[in-house]
Amino acid sequence: MHALRSHFLAALLMLAIGAVSPAYAYQGSLRQRVETALAAAPPGARFGLLVTTEDGRELIAINADDRFMPASNTKMLTTAAAFATLSGLDQPDRAGGAAVRLEGNGRMADVILTGHGDARLSSAPDCITNCLAALADAVAARTRRVRHVIGDDSLFPDQRWSPGMSWNNIQSRYGTAISALTLDDNELVMRVTPGVAGERPTLDMLPWYEVENLATTVAEGGADLQFRRMPNRRTLRLTGTIAAGAEPEIVRMGIDDPAHFAAWRLRTLLEARGVRVTGDTEVRHRPFSRDADDPAHRSGPPMPRPPEPAALARLTPPPLTEDLTRINKESQNLHSELMIRRLGLVTGSGSIEDGVAAIAAMMERAGVPRTAWDLSDGSGMSTYNRASPRAVNALLRWAATQPWGAAWLATFPVAGVDGTLARRFRDTPLQGRLFAKTGTLNATNALSGYMIARSGRTLTFSFYANDVPGDVSATEFMDRALNLIAAEN
Repeated sequence: MHALRSHFLAALLMLAIGAVSPAYAYQGSLRQRVETALAAAPPGARFGLLVTTEDGRELIAINADDRFMPASNTKMLTTAAAFATLSGLDQPDRAGGAAVRLEGNGRMADVILTGHGDARLSSAPDCITNCLAALADAVAARTRRVRHVIGDDSLFPDQRWSPGMSWNNIQSRYGTAISALTLDDNELVMRVTPGVAGERPTLDMLPWYEVENLATTVAEGGADLQFRRMPNRRTLRLTGTIAAGAEPEIVRMGIDDPAHFAAWRLRTLLEARGVRVTGDTEVRHRPFSRDADDPAHRSGPPMPRPPEPAALARLTPPPLTEDLTRINKESQNLHSELMIRRLGLVTGSGSIEDGVAAIAAMMERAGVPRTAWDLSDGSGMSTYNRASPRAVNALLRWAATQPWGAAWLATFPVAGVDGTLARRFRDTPLQGRLFAKTGTLNATNALSGYMIARSGRTLTFSFYANDVPGDVSATEFMDRALNLIAAEN
C-alpha cells in the first residue's frame, strides 16, 4: 500500500507547479476563518466540507456527515467504478464500437445499425477514426439496394433520461437522450447567420428538426437567441434577435431518439453513395422492465441476451481512458451516462440501476456506508443524487491506494490549467496544485479532490454548497476557503 500511495503522490507532484504561500488574512482558528470566508456567500447557502490528511486525520469538518446534492461530482463515482471494474481501459475499445449488418435476402435486406455503448461515433465530414462513413462504405460495397435502415440500441434498456433530471434540460445538449447507439454526442448544431435588419436570419443545420424560424435580425446589439421544443417532438421554434453584420451564432440542441437519428444519418450517407433505400427509417428499443432491469426487483440474475448476428463491419473506438478523461476534464454528461450503463452490463442488464449496483460494490470495498450516498444517474444531472463530504472523501483516500489511482487522478481538471478548472485558482497559491472534479447544478456547487498544501503535504477534500439562492455561484467563496486551508497546512 505504501508503494501505491507513493506512486499516487508522485503523480500529484509531477502535475504540481508553483509554491503555496498565505493569500488571505483572517483572524481566529482555521475553522473560524473558513467559516468567515463562507459567511460572505449569499444568505441561505448550505455548506459541507471535510479536509483530511493522507492517513485520514481530519483538519476541518463542517457538516461533513450531511447529505448534499453532488451535481457533477457524481462523475467521480462513475469514473472510479470504471477504473475499478472494467479491464483493458488503455486498449482500443473493441466491445463498444457500432456495427452494421444486412438482415434478410436480396432486395428485401434491411440495414441494421447496432450500438454497443460507445460515446464517440462520428458523422463529421472531417472524421478520421470511429466514423459512421466507414459503416456506410461497407454496406455500399456489398449492395446497391436495401429496404429499411434500422437503428438498434437495445443493448441497454430504454432509459433515455434518468429519474430526477429536470425536464427543461431535455431539449439542451446537456440533457440529450442516452442511447447505446450514440452519434455526434446526440446533439445537433444550428448555425444562425444574420440577414438584413428586420429580416429573419438564415439557418444551416441537418434537416432532422422542422424549424419554425421566428428570430429577427436587428440593427445593433448582441445576439439573444432561444429555442424551444417539447420532449419527443421534431418541431423546434427559434426566437430572439441577432445583430446585422455580427458573426454567426452556434446553437446546440439535444436529440430525443438517438437511435433513430443515427439510422437517419446512415441512410443519408448510403444514398450519397448510390445505395437506393426503398423502405423506412426505423428503431429497435428494449423497453425498461423493473423485473428484468432493476436489481432491487429481480428475483435472480438477468436473462442472457441472445448472441448478436455476425456484422458486415464493426468499428473499434479509441481506448476508454480517453473518454474517461473527457468525462472528468470537461464534465461530459452524455458520456458519463453511457459509462454507468456499460458498468451495468458487467453483471446486469445495462440499466442505470445495474450501474449504480456496480458503484455500490466499489463503495463497499472503499468502506463507505450505503446510507452516506445515493445515485439515480451517472452524471449528476439528477436532483435525486445525494452524497456526504465524508463519503466522497473516503472514496478519494481509498482510490489513492489502488493500482489505478494515478490513472484516475490524471483525468481530473487541474486548477488554473485545464478542464472545468482552467479559469479557477489562477494567480493563487493553488494554481497547478489542486486536482479536483467540479460540479454545478441548480443552486448547487461542488468541488472534491486533492490539493498540495503549503507544507507540500497532499490533502484530500470534499466540498459542497447547496441551496445557493438565485443564479449566484458559491465557487468564489469555496475557492477562498480552500486557499486558506492550503496556506495553513
